[in-house]
Amino acid sequence: MAFSSGERMKEARSLQNVRLGTYYVVQMPEPDDFEFWRERARALVQCDVPPDRIAWVEPGGNGDLFSHGERRAPVPPADARPVRANRRFVNLARNAILHSEPERFALLYRLLWRLQGTPRIMEDKADPDVRRLEELDKAVRRDSHKMHAFVRFRLVEPQEGEEPGEEHYVAWFEPDHHILRANAGFFMRRFANMRWSILTPQGSLHWDTETMREGPPAQRGDAPGGDPMEELWRSYYASIFNPARLKIGAMLKEMPRKYWKNMPEAALIPELVAGAQRRESAMVEAGSLEFEERPETLPAIDKAIHACRKCPIGLLDNTAVMGEGPDNAALMIVGEQPGDQEDLSGRPFVGPAGQLLDVHLERAGIDRRAAYVTNAVKHFKYVQRGKRRLHQSPGAKEIDTCRWWVESERAIVQPKLVLAMGASAARGMLGKTVSISRVRGAPIALDDGSELWVTAHPSYLLRLEGPAREEQARLFDADLAAVKERLAELAEAP
Repeated sequence: MAFSSGERMKEARSLQNVRLGTYYVVQMPEPDDFEFWRERARALVQCDVPPDRIAWVEPGGNGDLFSHGERRAPVPPADARPVRANRRFVNLARNAILHSEPERFALLYRLLWRLQGTPRIMEDKADPDVRRLEELDKAVRRDSHKMHAFVRFRLVEPQEGEEPGEEHYVAWFEPDHHILRANAGFFMRRFANMRWSILTPQGSLHWDTETMREGPPAQRGDAPGGDPMEELWRSYYASIFNPARLKIGAMLKEMPRKYWKNMPEAALIPELVAGAQRRESAMVEAGSLEFEERPETLPAIDKAIHACRKCPIGLLDNTAVMGEGPDNAALMIVGEQPGDQEDLSGRPFVGPAGQLLDVHLERAGIDRRAAYVTNAVKHFKYVQRGKRRLHQSPGAKEIDTCRWWVESERAIVQPKLVLAMGASAARGMLGKTVSISRVRGAPIALDDGSELWVTAHPSYLLRLEGPAREEQARLFDADLAAVKERLAELAEAP
């Protein structure tokens, strides 16, 4: 369609008004209406309306604040260029628009506007707008995950007009974002044959096994307080609660306290946690978490660690790795834990970190074959990513539990000097966390009369590059040289 000169002048004046300060006001009908936003945003981009000339107003917001501006929705010219938006932007935008951040509509439009001139902007991880969009998307996905995990339905009495045999279940949930409608399909599929309602402060959903309908916002008092099945569920939850796997920080991160009031089992958590802590304290006071008598030989330790399941690492699909070396070595070298290659081979320090250690030991004049080499933790801690097993550092409790084994090794080998490489190894020797930078380069007396020297772990050097790696390698060599010199002094001592 061709435009007359008068029409083109009118359009030019409209765009000039935008540049001079006229605002287009877009009143959103729903806070999660992506299709409406996309339709308006596409038209605005085609009419060359910059982001700073648009006011996006939330449902129920005061659009009158912009009454001085141009509120007529722009009509793109017939020959307007298509609006470009890649799949990554669209997927993130669909989710991010569910966020409760009032500026989300403006953020999305600003990125859409920039995409027209910079099509690959979404690949720039350092771009502030891209990072913010990813943050909104992540928060919404997390909120949806919490809804899937923590919605608890309770049976309610039949309502007026319902047959006594028609069971109706109601749940109360308080989402952080506008995720209710977006997650309707999940609950419809999961509870297809159950009549249920989900009530939230933002709105409600009702499913009668055939039709989904929306309802108005609700209050906490509109949901039932409990039903007879909850006592059975609490008994089951208490029976499967595993204190050995308890990590309070991780539990609160995954299940924040705000959700507890909606979950029947949550009332048991404080006492279960307290009971687990009391049990752990008693075991520590009794001596190393209920271990049997200390093994008297290295082969006995080797056999015992393969059967050890005292911490969660031992429950993974891995194999315990025993230390190796002379049982009367003057030097005992302690690392953090076996890695992937050590786990597969059953030998300590055979992977990249071990190969680098060999280079530096040879440079310092230390014969590895004359040393006893082991780890503070005997099993490989990892997380599975596809076919790969990615290293995870052991926690303080896991290191403290495994101290029983490394102390048993030290009691048998009776080294004159122990070299702990890394913070985990140092904790395994001392029972407390220390700063490597503060304690390296000087001996620490141990209770059996031997000396502990602390340095960095070779894997730390592997993670560095350039001058930083050169500097840390220099410090590592200096530590090994000091250990070599001290070993010579101890050998000459009467």
